Amino acid sequence: MTNKTTATPEVNKPYAETATGFKFGFVPSAEVWNGRLAMIGFVSAALVEVFSGQGFLHFLGLTGM
Repeated sequence: MTNKTTATPEVNKPYAETATGFKFGFVPSAEVWNGRLAMIGFVSAALVEVFSGQGFLHFLGLTGM
């Protein structure tokens, strides 16, 4: 009885290689990039609010007031 372990090529890659590669679809690198871009967007909106003294939607003129 032999114990063979087979792993997909993605499992054996280092994390840095899979996290920085840009691929489309439901892959770990796409989720990492989605999180990074969401953090950039959130920080940008917070900075607009801090420096302008208005909310993000009001700053863009989307509140209708």
